[in-house]
Formats: sequence, structure tokens, C-alpha cells
Amino acid sequence: MASRTAILITGASGGIGRAAAIECANRGGRIGVHYNGNRARAEDTLAALPGDGHQLLQCDITDPAAVEQLIEEADQALGGLGVLVNNAGISQRHQFEEIDYATWQQTWQRIVDTNLTAASNLCFLAGQKMIARGGGRIVNVSSRGAFRGEPLMPWYGASKAGMNAMGQSLAQALGPKKVFVYTVAPGFVETEMAAAVLASPEGDGIRNQSSIGRVAQPEELGKTIGFLAFEAPAFMTGSIIDVNGASYLRS
Repeated sequence: MASRTAILITGASGGIGRAAAIECANRGGRIGVHYNGNRARAEDTLAALPGDGHQLLQCDITDPAAVEQLIEEADQALGGLGVLVNNAGISQRHQFEEIDYATWQQTWQRIVDTNLTAASNLCFLAGQKMIARGGGRIVNVSSRGAFRGEPLMPWYGASKAGMNAMGQSLAQALGPKKVFVYTVAPGFVETEMAAAVLASPEGDGIRNQSSIGRVAQPEELGKTIGFLAFEAPAFMTGSIIDVNGASYLRS
């Protein structure tokens, strides 16, 4: 891909998204740093990127109209969108027997709206831009929870399983148009979202799930995303790449 590939990364103000932004900028990409509410952290990410032409882009991705505007802004500001990285996501833990029906419904709606429906809207709109320009790449950030199960977050596991299926379906639909779709499925990563759990009494057990005896660093996911955004062969389209330190092996 061209050295100045335009790359929109959602949820790029911290964690995996920030690491991916830095990696892709190091590879010569022009980065759209998306954020929702924390502008100061997004500005920190922007300041950390080598090169020029990067853009700060705010959007509530659960708002379909705002997503449409985001893709238009990214496409124009970056000079033609070449890669979309669907990284933004949220999670919430509940004991099944300790919540009421209203909480169950509200949690499902909020998580699925953010993690899956928003990602699907972004894929559609970015995919249209890429088709018009003769090709592109979509990288979705999923989770091992889509395969392993998430007893305290069934809504999260379901949203990520949906993302996996969506990515594989889009790989089949968009391959003839030279738009290639890849998915990364991390285990626990040392990010702000996982910090409370990793610092709890569960932390050592989680780290020991991996044969390496730790959780992933954001930079390890950033390097994987950078590879998929720039180097992965077209024939890898539809692949789901596990990055979980052998903490969960699937057949």
C-alpha cells in the first residue's frame, strides 16, 4: 500500500487504538485519530504521532448520522480513506443473578450499539469510499471472548462474535472489489478498560492464563494492526488473528 495511506482509527485516544495509531504513523500512514469524549487524551495521541497530515476527529459512533459525517470528514481531511480500523468498544461486568431485567436490556443495547452496530455502519460507509477508489482494508478489533465466552459480560462476547461474523461476511462480499477485511481477536490487554480487573484479586489468575505469564501490551496489538493495515496478503482476507498469548486455543 502507498506510504501515505489514510487510516481512520476509532477509539484512538488510548490503549490499543493509540498504539495502532503510533504504529501506523511510524509506517508512513496519515492517521485520523477518532475520539468521543476525551479530547485531551486524543490530543496526546495526535502529538505522539510522527509525520504530518494527521487529523483529530470527534464522533459519537452510536449516532448513525454522526458516523456518516465522520467518514466524510476523514475521507476529505486525510485525502481519501484507505484503511478503517474498528477499534472503539466498551464493556461492562454484571453477575447474572444480581441484575434486574431493565439492566439486562439496557446493558445489551448499549454494548451492542457501540461494539457492533456502530462498527457495521462504519464498515458500510468506509467500504463505499474504498470501492469507489479501487480498494482498501478494514481491520476489526474483536476479542477472544467471542470464542471463549464471557460469563460476566455475555453482551460483550455476543457483540464481538457478531463482529467476527460480520467481518468474514464482508470479506466475501467485498473481496471482488479489492476491499480486504481482517479481524484481530486479543485476550486481556493492559489498557485502561482492563485496569480495574487486572488490579483486582483476579489479576494473577488472568495473567497466568497465558503460557507467557502476562497479558498483552497495547503495542503488541498495535504491531498486529499495522501489519494488517499495510502488509497482510490479500489472500488473508476473512482471517481472524488470535493475539492472546496462548490463553485460549481454538480449533
